[in-house]
Amino acid sequence: MVLSKFMPSNPKFSARFAEAARNAHATAQALVDLLENYTDVEAKVQRVRDLEHVGDRLSLEVTNLLAESFIVPFDREDIIALNDELDDLVDDMEDAARKLSLYRIERPLPQMAQLARVVEAQCKLLAQGMPLIEDTGRLKELANIAQQIRKLEDDGDTISDEVQRTLYDGVSDVPGMIVAMRSGEIVALIENASDQAQRVAKTVESILLKNA
Repeated sequence: MVLSKFMPSNPKFSARFAEAARNAHATAQALVDLLENYTDVEAKVQRVRDLEHVGDRLSLEVTNLLAESFIVPFDREDIIALNDELDDLVDDMEDAARKLSLYRIERPLPQMAQLARVVEAQCKLLAQGMPLIEDTGRLKELANIAQQIRKLEDDGDTISDEVQRTLYDGVSDVPGMIVAMRSGEIVALIENASDQAQRVAKTVESILLKNA
């Protein structure tokens, strides 16, 4: 049991984290749109980048709020960890979108969109669960959300493994090898986002358990 359990709540942190989770979901939706409707690529990549800038702003707001707040809703180390993990989640998605443009990928692998759908589903669950972060009476509900996010991460691993098995099938020249390598890098970034979503869920669950 931590000291913050006996302190007045500071709802500003919860509000920022909830907004960051909603922004992560919006970023995932934008990435899905980019990959499933691969037209106007530059405009869609810019949309993802704009959302990443929103995420950076929210992360900085949490950092500044932490520096100026005497009363915090839970351990400062947990606030820092959760803030960093949410920021990294959006960064991974933005990096994947940016490299689709940077590498001039003509046709994304279908598994990229499948993985992005996994991340979108995870981020939707995070957006639903983040407002519960200070409500210890909702621990069971949040644990169920975390379990669903973990299951989705397993689905993402299965998709990524399929890519690894088949990535170089039929590749017989250097240009083809380069395209395959770059596609594999983008798949890895989207998978990283899925892994990161699971880390966010575990941190939120841990915060509630500490303060129960």
